[in-house]
Amino acid sequence: MEAVTLMHHRIDLRSDTVTLPTSEMRRAMAEAEVGDDVYGEDPTIGRLEEMAAARMGKEAGLFLPSGTMANQVAVMTHCARGDEVLVEAEAHVYFYEPAAIAVLSGAQPRPIPGRDGVLEVAAIAAALRPPNIHFPRTALLCLENTHNRSGGRVFPLEKLRAACDFAHGHDIAVHLDGARIFNAATATGTPAQEIAAGADSVMFCLSKGLACPVGSVLCGTRSFIERARRNRKILGGGMRQAGILAAAGIVALETMVDRLAEDHANARRLAAGLAAVAGLEIDPAAVETNMVVACVSAPGLTAAGAAQRITAAGVLVNATGPQTMRFVTHKDVSSPDIDEALGRIARALAG
Repeated sequence: MEAVTLMHHRIDLRSDTVTLPTSEMRRAMAEAEVGDDVYGEDPTIGRLEEMAAARMGKEAGLFLPSGTMANQVAVMTHCARGDEVLVEAEAHVYFYEPAAIAVLSGAQPRPIPGRDGVLEVAAIAAALRPPNIHFPRTALLCLENTHNRSGGRVFPLEKLRAACDFAHGHDIAVHLDGARIFNAATATGTPAQEIAAGADSVMFCLSKGLACPVGSVLCGTRSFIERARRNRKILGGGMRQAGILAAAGIVALETMVDRLAEDHANARRLAAGLAAVAGLEIDPAAVETNMVVACVSAPGLTAAGAAQRITAAGVLVNATGPQTMRFVTHKDVSSPDIDEALGRIARALAG
């Protein structure tokens, strides 16, 4: 009976991409006014792109199927073949987008170690190459806010601005992977457009935290977006009556941004509880948004082994390293779910 109960009440903390669309999203999708977007005739796509650009403080937006495609279209649009792209060593665009910078753009990523996902100006300066025929041209700096592999940490605004200013002072464009930029905005009380102000392009995901089933938006100047639109087509991202998907994105921007504070509160609740679980080590003070990273310290137990035990107890989690696990809160996990998950995790690791 217990196993049956667990199967019917799984608590999924693997990612904020596992959410189900709201009933309002489903209605909007069913009733969306659509047209062929490749011909520029889908009015719902147009409305979403205008809303997204306004939110980011940019001139224009481009709807894409995924965050990875949005990042890679940005790189393709900023760079020529043989250029170099500066990236933080654990950035999503480098770590989780399998060699796409090299494969799709013919550019060379140069990873720079950061701290909690933050690249200091000194580190960027040290990576610059002098003009020389032996070296690639440094064309682009990619930054990430919030930073996934650092546990949803926020890139401090003053350091973000300094990095952008330094890059521009050396004729280097800046792309901001803002997959979870609204989490950064919620955590700091800073409008998303202010966070994105120093970047030449910015993308954000509608399917991470905002509960959309599909989609991301890339924003920048009108001329940049027109070039990006062609690159999206090259990658097969030109969709037809995609307003059905964009309709959910409009609902997300109108109704799902402000509630991210609930996810952050639940992440802090989870972190405080996990800190008391034997076999786990965690710094609750490091939890800034909706992600919690815990280190498995039980003798002889790896993160993969711990995740397997916890999953068997009906709480889905991801191992992100040999001894680290990541827990992510989202709109489909309530405060009571957090308390239930904590009890299951403690029992699973005590067994």
